[in-house]
Formats: sequence, C-alpha cells, structure tokens
Amino acid sequence: MLLYHLSNKPWQKWTKVSSRNSIYLRKMSANSPPGKSDGDDPIDRPAPSVPPVPPNPMESIGARIRDLDVDSIRRYLAQKLGFYEAPEAVAPPNQVLEEVNLDGIVKWIKSERCKNIITLAGAGISTSAGIPDFRSPETGLYHNLQKYDLPEPQAIFEINFFRQNPKPFFMLAKELYPGSFKPTLSHYFIRLLHEKGLLLRHYTQNIDTLERGAGIPAEKLVEAHGTFYTSHCLDCRKEYDLDYVKERIFADQIPICTDCPGVVKPDIVFFGESLPDRFQRCLQEDFQQCDMLIIMGSSLEVQPFASLIDMVPDWCPRLLINREKAGMRSPLLRLWGVMSGGLQLDEEAVRDVARLGDCDDGCQDLADRLGWGDELRALIASEHARLELLNAQSAAHAHAPIPPAAAPVGLTPPTDPKL
Repeated sequence: MLLYHLSNKPWQKWTKVSSRNSIYLRKMSANSPPGKSDGDDPIDRPAPSVPPVPPNPMESIGARIRDLDVDSIRRYLAQKLGFYEAPEAVAPPNQVLEEVNLDGIVKWIKSERCKNIITLAGAGISTSAGIPDFRSPETGLYHNLQKYDLPEPQAIFEINFFRQNPKPFFMLAKELYPGSFKPTLSHYFIRLLHEKGLLLRHYTQNIDTLERGAGIPAEKLVEAHGTFYTSHCLDCRKEYDLDYVKERIFADQIPICTDCPGVVKPDIVFFGESLPDRFQRCLQEDFQQCDMLIIMGSSLEVQPFASLIDMVPDWCPRLLINREKAGMRSPLLRLWGVMSGGLQLDEEAVRDVARLGDCDDGCQDLADRLGWGDELRALIASEHARLELLNAQSAAHAHAPIPPAAAPVGLTPPTDPKL
C-alpha cells in the first residue's frame, strides 16, 4: 500500500521514505542535500510514524477527502448546511475536442493548436520488453525477491539497507541491467512524437533507460525515479558511466570507486533519497505549456508522479493508454459536488479519454489513426537491427578480463541463505 504527502508547491523537493508496512514521501526544503530531509535524525532512527494504511475502500475515500483543497470542502458544507450563500459554481473547462473519444484525440493532435505534448510513463511501457513491473501478482518484481531473504521486499531499494549490504541489489541489477532488453513499440512511439516536433517532455517512472535506448534525446527526458545511465561513488561522489558499472556487475563484482574504497551506486532513487533536481525544475517549466497529455502504462498510485495529471491547464486533453482505468476522480466526492483531481473517464468527460489494453497495442492504434503506422513499424525494425549489432559487438568484448578498481566484493550467492 502507498501513502503520500503532496504539497501544492510541486517545486519543493521530495524524498522517498519507507517503513516496514508502508512507503510514503517526505517533503524536503529547497536547500536540503541529496538523501536528507528537514529534521532528519541519525541513520538508524526508524522512519517517522504515519497514519495507518486504509484497510478498506471507505477509509481510502476518507484519505482522499483529507487531501482535497480545504476550500472546496468548506464551500460544499456551506451550501448543504446553509451557513451562507454558496458562490457561483465554477464553469466546466472549455471543451477543445470535437469528440471525446480516440478519434477526437487524433483530430486534436493533427490540428495546428496541438504543439506541446507531454507523455507520462510507468512500468507498463516496458513489460513487453521482458522487464517485470513491481507489484503484479506472481510476476511482479517484489513477488520474486524471496531468494534474497530480505526483511521486506522494498528493502532492496532502501539506501540504509544498501549501505550495509549492497550485494542483493547488485545481484538483482545483473538480471535487470540496461542493455539486456530492447525498447518497445511504446518507446518508439514517444520518439516518433519527438521527430514530429510535438514532444515537449517525456516523464518516466522507469529506471531501465529504454527511453535513451530508443533514441529519445536526454534533454527531452525527465527520469523521475533516477536512472542506471550514470553512477556515483557513495563516499567521494566521483561519477561513472554505464559501462564501468555494468562490466563489474556482470563479472560478479560490486563496483568500487577507483579513488577511494566507496561503493559505486547507480543514480536510481532509493527510498531515503531525494528525487532528482531536474524533476523539480521541469515541473515549473513544462505543464502550463502542455496542450496534450498522454499517460502510458502507469497505475497513477505513486506520488508525486500521480499528481502530474492535474498540473496541465483545465482544458488540456488527456489520454490514458493502459490495461485498466487509473487515476480516476472519486465518484463519492462528485456526488457531493466537491471538485477533486484525477481523470474523468465517464459519460460526463469533456477532455479525458481512455484507450484500454496493452500499451504497445494502444500506441500502434494511435499511430495508425494518425497516419504514422508504417513509419513507426519501419523505425522499430531499423532500430532493433542496430541494437542487435551493437549487442553482438559488446558480447565479443565481454570475455576480456576486468581489472579490479579496488578489492572487489564477490556477488556469488552465499551458501548460507542469510545475505
């Protein structure tokens, strides 16, 4: 279960924090160093207490009510209980779609008014590449971590646990490391948006670097949860590239800094570390310019990423491409007349459209309707051929011995089940 605390000031820094039974986010001041938040105590202090995780749907609704704008609830109570005359109802946003369906989305993207598309992506755009998501029953990453004998599944991504025992993470990283998977059709659809001059920015929750592999320029990317693409020594902060760390992981070594005995950690955001500065900066620049938002393969459950859908202008069309509906407004709150954030995917929708199914199928369908289908298929074929050639060349050099940077720590699983 996920808890979250989100300010109405999205530029404030956030840090991931985990406790034994929950994961939540803690606000950081603008001048907090990476991995630290206001009032942090020594490293061995337990995470601060949080309200209990809602055990049933009604309590979940209650949690969402607490997160609403207080003034919206005040206006509702004033109107219903007769404290004073309620102000005039807020007019619904202007409808810019000719039809509130996929055809209307296609017409809007083709129009001259659509110039700045933002895409938001979750694990669903990478599952067809063979990368598991985190929470799916039986196949999700957290479900398959028993062999590492962790105190809890998310411990493998907790910075305090990593400092004490980095071995489980690097054993897992060997299975998931970038270069072992090819970008999917969904990744290349995003690249095609860039080549058409329509992509303002791509925000991703994923750490697999497949967007980079698909050829999406770094300046168009916001990797909200970090990336394997670069790494830093935990002690002296020396930077390392992807190849340095990958070579040592695949040689069953824990990467060690060449300048000091520190462990070299990929720049993915662990629980207990702050989100990247680039995420904070781009929020302020991008979303008020957005005239089309496409959400792909995300459950929209993890904050602050899930709140990004409400940062675009009120009239901005929003398309969800996902296996199931996500990010929905609370139906109970709508019955009460209280405005709430989220997608409105019902007969009253004026700007929100859902294309349910696999992300790759949805992106191909959208590309075909836009008249880009053949171009997308050709791009995928040529890029996959290029990547296969690069992988073959990389494999030819993989057997060369790797000189240890310092005394390397072996990654071979111990005979003792305790890591």
